Amino acid sequence: MAGRRTAFLRRHDVERLLQLAKGELEHLLEGGEDFPRGSREHLGQLDRALGKEAHWRWDGGSVYVWAASSSRFRERGAKLLDPALETRAVAPGTWIGFQPTSQGPATDWETDLGVVRILHTTRRGAASAMAEELAEDAGSQGVITVCALYCDIGFSGPALIAADTAQPPLEYEAQWGLVTRLVGHPLPWWPSELRRSDVISQWTPGVTVTIAEVLPDERESTLRKAASFWWPDDAAQTALTDLANSLRNQRISSLNSEIRIFGEHGAHPHGDPLFIAARHRTEGYPLPRTSDRDVLAAGWRTIASSQLFEAYEPLEIGMYCDPSLLPFGPHTEVSARGPATRRWAQQLAPCAPTALHAVLADDAQDVTFYTDPATGIPVVRKGSSRQGAWVFLAPLRLPDRDAQLRSVILEDTVWIQTADGRIYPGPCTPGDHLWWGPGGGDQPTETALVISQLLDDPGAEVSLADRWSQAPRSLTKLLNQSHRYGTELPRAALEYARAQQDNNV
Repeated sequence: MAGRRTAFLRRHDVERLLQLAKGELEHLLEGGEDFPRGSREHLGQLDRALGKEAHWRWDGGSVYVWAASSSRFRERGAKLLDPALETRAVAPGTWIGFQPTSQGPATDWETDLGVVRILHTTRRGAASAMAEELAEDAGSQGVITVCALYCDIGFSGPALIAADTAQPPLEYEAQWGLVTRLVGHPLPWWPSELRRSDVISQWTPGVTVTIAEVLPDERESTLRKAASFWWPDDAAQTALTDLANSLRNQRISSLNSEIRIFGEHGAHPHGDPLFIAARHRTEGYPLPRTSDRDVLAAGWRTIASSQLFEAYEPLEIGMYCDPSLLPFGPHTEVSARGPATRRWAQQLAPCAPTALHAVLADDAQDVTFYTDPATGIPVVRKGSSRQGAWVFLAPLRLPDRDAQLRSVILEDTVWIQTADGRIYPGPCTPGDHLWWGPGGGDQPTETALVISQLLDDPGAEVSLADRWSQAPRSLTKLLNQSHRYGTELPRAALEYARAQQDNNV
């Protein structure tokens, strides 16, 4: 199973696991018992130069699973994969109780095999880590196997990854239905948003369903805290609250989908339905949203232009969730060494940093802040040498309707040179980017359509809706070719390409 942690065993590890005498492993490898295939370790160039030997190794989990299916090695294999468990009579188990553990909330069950601990987490490696911790603890209450959830559905219920305390590193897939049979009680399952100690600890056998609240995550908490600060207008608070409500509603929607999917498909086809032990409260949901995007956009403009420290984190969240609410295009980074970039940099004006500048700067140390007076876009210079970079948000339109496009320069991004001698980053819509060259099956329809729109109206706000059908085919073909760094395509060449009819594009 892809979700289990892989532990590799060398020859002596396999021999110790299966308690083999010298030479017995060779007999297993040569025999017809479907023993897992091994492989030689990969050695780096330095190790090979030092004469190190590439040892054979085996996937420990696969060997452990194989042992459980072998009549000879069954007692040394995976505890929950013993074929006898499917047919032998087992006495009903008993619930021991809730356990807060280092790997997350857990419930312990006494069974015929010993204590089985179920970890209610999908953290990778949790079963192995818990089993190792218990193996080192003399007071581990007799736990023989730890089962952790894997975010999928198995044959008989939610998928489980198991690790035995006898062999903690060797994880394997276990069946929900078998564990249910061992404990003699429908196993409770909690959806991911409610998989918390304060919820799981409330459950005992006989309890039906717990109603619990979905707690705010870090992003929602950041937005609500920011909304409580003073802002120069109400639109900023409205924008922050709206996004916080949107994130909560999305999580509730995902929770409902998870419950529906596991409720419909998360049980044995011929067994009892999955016991879903908790649901969220429905009163007051979905949380209210603001439908006026003009108000939201005004609020995010206020936050973006703010110099308050409290504006940085919520703006970063807002730009990730819905960049279209800001009056700028996509995040763009260009090398400071390019001739077109150096020309454009002369048009920039130094400024005091805003929250938007801080988001663009990220965690860079040597930065200076600018704005493009013509387009209003924020710009950050990272590094002061020619090896530095300029980071900015592309404009949505060019500033002058009367300045015709004179040429396009292909240098890190698409640069537009106008008839008045000025140069600008090519305008682009959020979520898209301008590119050129062979696309490995893709075509630069974004760039072709933007150039076509600027040839007709240099001051129009560009639109990339339906670019696949609207982008001129021959112009797309021109841009789909390889071009040298800094190639300049004059207006005449662009208009000629656009005018061509090429049915083979």
